[in-house]
Amino acid sequence: MTHDDHEWWRTAVIYQVYPRSFADADGDGTGDLRGITARLEHVADLGADAIWLSPFYPSPQADGGYDVADYRDVDPRYGDLQDADDLLERAHTLGLRVVVDLVPNHCSDQHTLFRRALAAPPGSPERALFHFRDGGGPGGDEPPNDWESMFQGPAWTRVTEADGTPGQWYLHLFAPEQPDWNWDDRRVHDEFETTLRFWLDRGVDGFRVDVCDAIVKAPGLPDWPHATHGVVEPVDGVMPPMWDQEGIHDVFRAWRRILDEYEGPRILCAEAWLPPERAARIVRPDEMHQAFNFAYLSLPWDAAAIRDTVDTSLAANTAVGAPTTWVLSNHDVMRHASRFGYDGPVELESGVGVDDPQPDRALGLRRARAATLVMLGLPGSAYLYQGEELGLPEVTTLPDDVRQDPVWERSGHRTRGRDGCRVPLPWTADGPSFGFGASADTWLPQPEDFGTFAVAEQTGDPASTLELYRAALAFRASSGLAAGELRWLEERGTADAGLLAWTTGPVTVVANTGTAPVALPAGTIVLRSVPDAVTEGMLAPDAAVWIRA
Repeated sequence: MTHDDHEWWRTAVIYQVYPRSFADADGDGTGDLRGITARLEHVADLGADAIWLSPFYPSPQADGGYDVADYRDVDPRYGDLQDADDLLERAHTLGLRVVVDLVPNHCSDQHTLFRRALAAPPGSPERALFHFRDGGGPGGDEPPNDWESMFQGPAWTRVTEADGTPGQWYLHLFAPEQPDWNWDDRRVHDEFETTLRFWLDRGVDGFRVDVCDAIVKAPGLPDWPHATHGVVEPVDGVMPPMWDQEGIHDVFRAWRRILDEYEGPRILCAEAWLPPERAARIVRPDEMHQAFNFAYLSLPWDAAAIRDTVDTSLAANTAVGAPTTWVLSNHDVMRHASRFGYDGPVELESGVGVDDPQPDRALGLRRARAATLVMLGLPGSAYLYQGEELGLPEVTTLPDDVRQDPVWERSGHRTRGRDGCRVPLPWTADGPSFGFGASADTWLPQPEDFGTFAVAEQTGDPASTLELYRAALAFRASSGLAAGELRWLEERGTADAGLLAWTTGPVTVVANTGTAPVALPAGTIVLRSVPDAVTEGMLAPDAAVWIRA
């Protein structure tokens, strides 16, 4: 896909870069922007169309950079604004677009505007930018409502007022260090519109919008005595008061108008853990361009479940003229090469420790490779998470004393969290950090066997996961596969038996999630998920192929 394609986002493959863990140019053990710039050829050679950068803004790192202290600068540990400009220039030279994270639901408690709010009295304009409320119960000692933090525990923290007395409470749907903005205040809209223009003027090609469906809360912040983790659905026809309120759509329309002023197009992608029919409302023609398909990401390795979600997703998005996105992993969930190594349901964000049941690595990788051909064989846009092209497993051996995900402490050490999918990448088989940087002391420790997954080790090996990704992305682009229309080949009941088969463009995709081999249709196999996928015209279990008629 060329850099000037007008609707590039409809079929794009977008590669997520987690800056802290991609590449370390200055040898301090933490990834940085110059490290990313130096390694961008890997992403271009892979065949991606764009990168999405997780936050690189100034942050105390209470939640991996999603606690932003300044939306219009670069954290010194990652570099500076010149490094950001250099990254943009290099990416564009390589034909890669750059999407950056926007975090509009909450900021850091070190943000200047929140520090001013803490110093100001109750009822002040400074506090109106956030959700400050008086507490309930005797002396205001109880939180204003029963909302729970997504990181466990109450979603409210009480402040100490300037005179030293216990004061009001502020809302944080995530960590206490992440106070929620109050989008009922026009000044918050102005603040983020300024931020959009700041990065658009520097040349970014779009924004992935974090927790976008939570920015507007229901009036009065009513109690909600229901769990809200994972994909958020209505209860008795009512959405939770902190998710998917109608007011979000006016915000997105205003942002879309700003992006449409710029040559591009520049795009907005919604992070909204909503079922497909709710997420589709965010990608109506005058709102965002894409929404992550978390219903798809959450699926087990099961043909019937995959078919149902594909059908639901395509129908919901087609109805509003939007493409469907597909994703298997990101920085918030267990890597799919590991979660497919379990039989049965998996808690995507809970993490795995050395004393927990361990995934079957060989089975997980086999299924992950097949799932990749399934995902990349679907019409629409696909998101890849750094390292999945290497078949990286979840790191399940991290010592508990190095964990940095806030949910570990917030849960009273019951939930290990997301650190296992954020371990720095291996680029070479040897070196102090397997080519990640000059220091062996990386911000999260790499396991001893990480070198076997290294880019250098897999390059040129036709059986490697990396070369499978390169081949799949090249054929996907050259054949126009992502722009095709899906037509199922098998009867609905065969999906229950583990078979998926469809055509899109010139390709027939066949996958077997069952336990017995299945017969393949006629044609030339152009890709197989594993070398032993096919024997005498039969597709093995936990395998997938692409066939050209």
